[in-house]
Amino acid sequence: MALMHRQPAQGLLHHSDRGEPYASDTYRDLLEQYGLTASVSGRGNCGDNACMERFWATLKTELVHQQHYPTHDQARQAIFDSIEVFYNRRRLPRTLGYQSPEQFEAGLN
Repeated sequence: MALMHRQPAQGLLHHSDRGEPYASDTYRDLLEQYGLTASVSGRGNCGDNACMERFWATLKTELVHQQHYPTHDQARQAIFDSIEVFYNRRRLPRTLGYQSPEQFEAGLN
């Protein structure tokens, strides 16, 4: 979805955890097709990629593991809302100078 809507420049770092989906040939081929560089933590060292590890841990703790979603579509919509509505537009992280990620990125352009 991000590739279609955002069209990132080649060389962009794609951060993920060491989960199985991110190690698949299909996923790796997609990153290569768009010229993206994978960034994952070293085995047993979550500090290598602490920002993304923290993001996924928070999402799973606050949204995924606390709810039961009757359908895949309802889970997908809740996760989309959490990321696109709250995380990217309303959350004000200290590491971005108390700006939302959307505001921070706009200031880069």
